[in-house]
Amino acid sequence: MADPNTDPKPDSRINQNASLKYWNSVNPTADGMLGGYAQISTIDLRGSSAFLSKVRRLNPSTGSARIQRAVDCGAGIGRITEGFLSRVCETVDIVEPVEKFVDAIRRGKLHKEGKIGDIYVVGLENWTPTHTYDLIWNQWCTNHLTDAQLVEYLIRCKNALSETGLLVVKENTNSDWTKDHYDEVDSTVTRTEGKFLELFEEAGLKVLRSEEQMGFPQRLMLLPVRSWALRPAT
Repeated sequence: MADPNTDPKPDSRINQNASLKYWNSVNPTADGMLGGYAQISTIDLRGSSAFLSKVRRLNPSTGSARIQRAVDCGAGIGRITEGFLSRVCETVDIVEPVEKFVDAIRRGKLHKEGKIGDIYVVGLENWTPTHTYDLIWNQWCTNHLTDAQLVEYLIRCKNALSETGLLVVKENTNSDWTKDHYDEVDSTVTRTEGKFLELFEEAGLKVLRSEEQMGFPQRLMLLPVRSWALRPAT
């Protein structure tokens, strides 16, 4: 078996069944979703909200109008939908492969209030959008896909964007720019920023804006987290 620290293709070790097994062992709480660091949730949500506002200002036609339809991909228990997306979007669809996380969303107030649209209990690698979206939000989930799967997924998302729609990826990045890193605990890969840019280009996407999430407590020694707002290159 290849050493994850020397393997030139760490993503080849990704196993979605192993990932599902890991997430099914996690409690359906904010603390579970954030690996025991629930205290960073507010900072994360504020950063995401500010980032989206900056990107939307690049297109005066969107302004501050509410987003009609969005989708929260790899939604977990709906932390991002409840704390951020539902406040700027009319309807938010959900993509999440773990049944107990989806059950938590279905029991939540947003579902009862009709803010949640369609729910897809499926992994990103097997999800094909059936709606046109003004916002496709991916956070801390693309690391479960191989490079090839991620490119194919991004292409499907790109083709589902509305005329002014945005595709956002917010993800951990490897501070070592020379290589990606495989984590056998949850069967994921932490990619370098350069690798993400390569895969975006391969999928026919251009970066409208990118920035690093700031404000996380340094004592937590978290990986750098970066957001990219993407649109079709042509």
